[in-house]
Amino acid sequence: MYRTILTLLLISCISANAQSTKKNTVLIDVAHGQKFWRDPADMAGMDAGYIDRVKYMTNEIRKSASSSNGDIGYVKGEIKSEDLAKADLLFIHIPSAKYKPEEVAAISKFVAGGGSLFIVMDSDYWSTLDQVNANDIIRPYNIEFGGESADTTVGGTSKTGSVLTTAWKIPYHGARTVKGGAPFAFSANGKDVFGVSATPKGGGKVIVMGDGMVSLYMTEWENVTDYQCSGFMGEAFAWLLK
Repeated sequence: MYRTILTLLLISCISANAQSTKKNTVLIDVAHGQKFWRDPADMAGMDAGYIDRVKYMTNEIRKSASSSNGDIGYVKGEIKSEDLAKADLLFIHIPSAKYKPEEVAAISKFVAGGGSLFIVMDSDYWSTLDQVNANDIIRPYNIEFGGESADTTVGGTSKTGSVLTTAWKIPYHGARTVKGGAPFAFSANGKDVFGVSATPKGGGKVIVMGDGMVSLYMTEWENVTDYQCSGFMGEAFAWLLK
């Protein structure tokens, strides 16, 4: 009897330890004409400066994931439920191609089942809403991308709340409007909302942004050299992966 109890306790401890050390997985979509993100391993023969930039961003996003016991992987083909079943967070950054209805359904199922989504669009210069059906993905959360913002402010900020504990100084310039959700990122003059969150039923979490610079870890822009991208992204990931 005593030996049986010890065995059960040992099994329980091993199981609990395995659960506590399980890594979170952040899947980066690179299959829909993304303007910036790629897997550095697939960039042979490309411009050296571009490769260096992608390596820098990859290192930074890996740090953001690592701070929440996570690591990154890539979606290099059609987004499928079986791929998302192995993930905790799907990261979509400025695509330029449409998502198939089956992919939209897979993402919706993923979030409804407790998965998290971080999706970014930007101004029409990079991709338009005619090119990308991004609103099909976020409409279930009562969020919608609008047109280009008329706000020409340079620089932005975030406010504290359920997503962030710090009001980070973040880059912003020439963005797409975002409607709905719970706003938490604003242009410097406070007129333009470009980052919102949502917590749909089922336990999933969603962040939608209309400017891509902070998630490109651009710490410098228009003579400003101290944007706090890593801090912002680390906290955003922590909320999404919690």
